[in-house]
Amino acid sequence: MAGKRKDKDNSSSDDSSSEDDIKKKKLKTNTPLIKVSVTSNDNKNKQLTDILTELSVFEKNKGQVHRFTAYRKAVLSIKAYPHEIKSGLEAQKLDGVGAKIAKKIDEILKTGDLKKLKSQNQDETLTAINQLSRVTGIGPQKAKSLVEEGIKTIDDLKKIKNTLTHHQQIGLKYFSEFEQRVPRKEIEVFEKLVSNSLFSIDPNIISQVCGSYRRGLESSGDIDILISHPNFTLEMKDKKKTFNIIEKLVESLKKKHILIDDLSLGPLKYMGVCKLVSTEISEQHIARRIDFKLIPYESYYFGLLHNTGSDEFNRQMRGIALKQGFTLSEYSINKLSKGVKNETPILVNSEKEIFDIIGMEYYPPNKRNL
Repeated sequence: MAGKRKDKDNSSSDDSSSEDDIKKKKLKTNTPLIKVSVTSNDNKNKQLTDILTELSVFEKNKGQVHRFTAYRKAVLSIKAYPHEIKSGLEAQKLDGVGAKIAKKIDEILKTGDLKKLKSQNQDETLTAINQLSRVTGIGPQKAKSLVEEGIKTIDDLKKIKNTLTHHQQIGLKYFSEFEQRVPRKEIEVFEKLVSNSLFSIDPNIISQVCGSYRRGLESSGDIDILISHPNFTLEMKDKKKTFNIIEKLVESLKKKHILIDDLSLGPLKYMGVCKLVSTEISEQHIARRIDFKLIPYESYYFGLLHNTGSDEFNRQMRGIALKQGFTLSEYSINKLSKGVKNETPILVNSEKEIFDIIGMEYYPPNKRNL
């Protein structure tokens, strides 16, 4: 996009020798990440994972966080398994698949369905909560509250739209469009439009489309773009001093009729709605969700790692970092000493250096689809 930082894995540094030692030392870990790229094409057990994923969503919307997490963990293990599962007993060999989930797997393999899921689908309250939660800006608790008030469908929601927050109204307005995935080739067009606008603002701005797009998938739920500038530092962010890059970018894209609605606008982040104009590509265009995030220059690779995902990949990587005595965030990596974080962050010049610091094998973006 509008300029990119080059990785400098072998670059010299004036940092302290202790920091250099941390970077050079390959630490060992007993909890490596799953070593496969998990996409729908790799999944040998799609029927199992689809049903268990649907069940996990119901549990999440009921507020059963532990059950949701348990199902999600099982789904990730099953997706990564390179063979077709023939029984619950076979599945129990996988991380996160216990006796109860194994029993459900046997039922799915035998009947092609799950009695518990059928029961959930027949529960009008749960079904309504599940549907309303799909509107951006409405979480499970808000959906539950709405259902208790007699609001059970999208049509019901439209009748009371004036009582909703601005964010929820936008989610309702574009509900059917936001439900559709964004094709990769469409994101490529947005990427070029944003890159050109940023370059016209300042040629030194760097940016990158993140999320599932950067992980190489053919479609995405929305468009997430990370932005930075050599003069925007951690110190400036912490002292609330900000550039007006986001504001200028939004103004530029509105003039081009690319941004059509706003969710929120601040100096560090914009959330909104975009749509290609008819002259871009020949297909019929629909509204898409788009976010811009401005991040300090020292944090660029940490932000890139975090915003690329996947969520599960990030969770596992942060866990490994903690076991190796570090705390990892989207802004920095810091050494821990007796559980206390060293306030001086370790600087890096590439994503790979972050992996090296915690002794973890490097995974390129297309291998992070966990």
